[in-house]
Amino acid sequence: MDESVNIRELNDLIASKSGIVGMITQGMDQTIVGQKHLINSLLISLLANGHILLEGVPGLAKTLAIKTLASLVDAKYSRIQFTPDLLPADVVGTMVYSAKQEKFEVKQGPVFANFVLADEINRAPAKVQSALLEAMQERQVTIGETTFKLDEPFLVLATQNPIEQEGTYPLPEAQVDRFLMKVIIGYPNKEEEKLIIRQNIKSEKKSVQPVISTRDIIETRKVVEKIYIDEKIERYIVDIVFASRFPKDYGLNELSGIISFGASPRASISLAIASRAYAFLKGRGYVIPEDVRAVCHDVMRHRIGLSYEAEANNIAADEVISGILDKVAVP
Repeated sequence: MDESVNIRELNDLIASKSGIVGMITQGMDQTIVGQKHLINSLLISLLANGHILLEGVPGLAKTLAIKTLASLVDAKYSRIQFTPDLLPADVVGTMVYSAKQEKFEVKQGPVFANFVLADEINRAPAKVQSALLEAMQERQVTIGETTFKLDEPFLVLATQNPIEQEGTYPLPEAQVDRFLMKVIIGYPNKEEEKLIIRQNIKSEKKSVQPVISTRDIIETRKVVEKIYIDEKIERYIVDIVFASRFPKDYGLNELSGIISFGASPRASISLAIASRAYAFLKGRGYVIPEDVRAVCHDVMRHRIGLSYEAEANNIAADEVISGILDKVAVP
């Protein structure tokens, strides 16, 4: 009984904070046509304090969506265009000699921001990725002998193009695992495309103004952290992740030759965190199995390794995840 009272209080608390979601969604709708899944995914990553990787062909408003989100929050935003000749110092900064002070001073790079857009992240070599990795995982940057804490909130919002593979580098598995979600962006439908044309041939462009502060985000995250996850839901999350590692134990014999490695424990953590954020978007103080299923593909598709057999048969990670969700018992 006590627990239900807490849930009721939590629902009221969520209702009081849900205005933030409404304001961001309204602001995003001014510049982005359709792409509801993209907008929801960006909101989940914002509320769950997790980095996000957007994959899609050029022209699907990936960069625009990230830029719009950053503009709606009164925060520091920076964009890094990843190229093969990019250096770690171009991302994190470097030591610069000051003739006036007669000593070396730290010149901070663009990673010192609240929102960092890593555009075409797979175009830069491993050294750059390792520099970004420290910022993503530790929320800090080391330049010379000094370590700097990054301001909260700190989000890396990365994009990559799945088609053009020339001049690209596959991202290290360790770094890909640091992204809370990898979201695949699809084409708009015909009606949305007509609206896109109308919006873009107008001479005046809508300017986006900040509607919330970084403090609002930090306070809302505290509410998201209070969302209740029952033990049955925890067991469900663990079963989904374990089914990707030991498919035969779950009657998924057909997947054993397709999966080369299963999802890491970070997948379990990310599923729980993203499910909470999704429950918040739905105005609920507790997580239900549908919340887990709603975020499962985005959280796990980049954490499952596929074998050569899977690639030869054009089997994607999404099909594997759907097979797991169909088989694992729902609480």
